[in-house]
Amino acid sequence: MIYLDYSATTPVNDEVLESFVKCNKDFIGNPNSLHKLGNDSLNLINSATDQIKKLLNINNFDVIYTSGASEANNLALKGIIDLYSNRGNKIITSSLEHSSIYKPLEYLKNKGFEIYYAPLNADGTVNLEELDKLIDDNTILVTISAVNSETGVLQPIDEIGKIINKYPKCYFHTDITQAIGKINLKLENVDLASFSSHKFYGLKGVGALLKKDKIIIEPLIHGGKSTTNYRSGTPALPLIVSTAKALRLALVDLDNKYTHISSLNADLRTFFDKYNKVSINSPNNAIRHILNISIDGVKPESFLHALEKYNIYISTKSACSSSNSKSDAVFAITNSIERANSSLRISLSYLTTKEEIEEFKRVFDICYNELTNLR
Repeated sequence: MIYLDYSATTPVNDEVLESFVKCNKDFIGNPNSLHKLGNDSLNLINSATDQIKKLLNINNFDVIYTSGASEANNLALKGIIDLYSNRGNKIITSSLEHSSIYKPLEYLKNKGFEIYYAPLNADGTVNLEELDKLIDDNTILVTISAVNSETGVLQPIDEIGKIINKYPKCYFHTDITQAIGKINLKLENVDLASFSSHKFYGLKGVGALLKKDKIIIEPLIHGGKSTTNYRSGTPALPLIVSTAKALRLALVDLDNKYTHISSLNADLRTFFDKYNKVSINSPNNAIRHILNISIDGVKPESFLHALEKYNIYISTKSACSSSNSKSDAVFAITNSIERANSSLRISLSYLTTKEEIEEFKRVFDICYNELTNLR
């Protein structure tokens, strides 16, 4: 099997899985219990949380554990708006966001909030001057993802945060799901950030919202005591511990991992250049883990399943996107309906080998010739 869909989800690291199993077996106490077993579990959670803060250099943040990035995104957006709606009714986002951003924004729009889209440069990055002009005293939230999940567009998050810092009534949220564990992140000018563990070789079903500790938000889930006041429920100790372990391992030797992935990405870009019906949609500044292409006249599902016959796996769009719609992210960058309707996403990992890429290229050529000759 050749797996090239790492942006959808990653295989769990064996060491992470071992930590999860060991924690389940050795720490059976509820972290909210007052007895020794409960204290032992609570101390382990606190240790994992401290490790995450240290790894991300966010000592002035709360770590609110969630079921994943979708919940964290909902908590960030609705949590800010519910508490600070008296400050204004304007929210700014981009046309390169995940569905777990757009859906809560749609919900908030129906509640009377106004949604604005920051203009993009030709390479998909937010136009900083235009963003600055768009923010006013009525703006209470800006939410822009660090990396687009379909095209890999990398946003200048730190620069965006500096602009928003000029507006004390406005908060900045970023979804870092496709960036964390892949690139170095600077979050000092960010107010809230969301992620899922399964994107960096952790387990599914756990993520977090990182929130500056001076900011108060309204919880989505109300109930009893938990790790913070912002998300009730019995703390999922094994998932929390495994998340800290996954993040630590993902950040080990990060520069060399990125160099390896960049080499594979460059090889594929050169390879695709020889096909006159292939267009590369990911701009040059995109994160190297994601390479989005379109094949003129070929349905993306047809090409995906053609590769699948050879036990090679890629995707058409973000795994959470509707399967019957064009890629809005590709359209936002290319302004081409044809390319947006035929996009394919190849996502790489430090686990991807040169031999796998060579086999992918061999099979791609076979599938390309078969499917383009059907026209």
